[in-house]
Amino acid sequence: MKKQVIQASELSGRQKAAVLLMSMDIDVAAKVFRELEMKEVEQIAVEISHLRDLPPNVVEDVIEEFYELMTAQSFMVEGGIEYAQILLEKTYGVERAREIIEKIRVLTTVRGFNILKKADPQQLASFLSKEHPQTIALILSHLPPDQSAEVLAEFKDDIRTETIMRIATIGKVSPQLVSEIEFVVDEIAEATLSQNLAQAGGAQLVANILNKSVTAIAKSMLENIEEKRPDMAIEIKRLMFLFEDIILIDDKSIQRILRDVDKKDLALSLKVADEKIRTKIFKNMSERAAAVVKEELEFMGPVKLKDVEGAQMRIVDVIKELEESEEITVGGRGKEDVFV
Repeated sequence: MKKQVIQASELSGRQKAAVLLMSMDIDVAAKVFRELEMKEVEQIAVEISHLRDLPPNVVEDVIEEFYELMTAQSFMVEGGIEYAQILLEKTYGVERAREIIEKIRVLTTVRGFNILKKADPQQLASFLSKEHPQTIALILSHLPPDQSAEVLAEFKDDIRTETIMRIATIGKVSPQLVSEIEFVVDEIAEATLSQNLAQAGGAQLVANILNKSVTAIAKSMLENIEEKRPDMAIEIKRLMFLFEDIILIDDKSIQRILRDVDKKDLALSLKVADEKIRTKIFKNMSERAAAVVKEELEFMGPVKLKDVEGAQMRIVDVIKELEESEEITVGGRGKEDVFV
């Protein structure tokens, strides 16, 4: 059987990194590994173990590509992307220069913005609130208008006004500022969002966000996800816990939870709770304790919905802490009858 010939263009970015490291002196490669995250080291090590008997021309092509990218980045640091393109065209020709610049764009800003476009507006607003309004304006100007609007809604009035005014007056941007923007985008996208998304294919991040969202919004989003991707909804449900899931917990665990729950939070949380949840709670309390909570509920005046949901979230936090410490077991999540 004829052996298939591998071309450098067919290799993934990770495989090219592996080839590059394989071509280095062992001490130099070790220094590079020390600058990487352990997960990255493991991934590249796997590729190195798979890549054997590579044709010399493939190794040469990968090294050449790396050299071109480093040269392009050096030119960009020196005088910006336009300056880099002029020098690259003189060195490699118009067509090749265009290809190199495109790769640089893919490896930097484009990659970062693509990840930011998938971010939750509240989370993104939290990250951007620490940046200068001009930086915020430039980043939001590269995002879809509906996402930018949602992010702006999370800011305080003064930051929101300043940012929107800067978006309206954005003109030609200096190479230095572009460099700063790319750094912020990569820092947010790679250090935070990518790391979280990688932990559980995005499901864990979604579960964490929904756990911190008000109950009505969390339920609505889950229902929408379930309509479009039932498999994804099941995975998210398995990784999260909502107040309504209390009915899935066994009686002994409920009794343990009630020992740590603030009694005021308990009464507040039951204000708009389903009757099945109230029954589950009351049957695991002493008659006297249940009577006190029922009386408080009876004479409780109008309360803000956000206060009720806040109390429910604090109880969910207690449940998650007890589950993590393995003092209780929460079962039944991910089934079709999770929400009642």
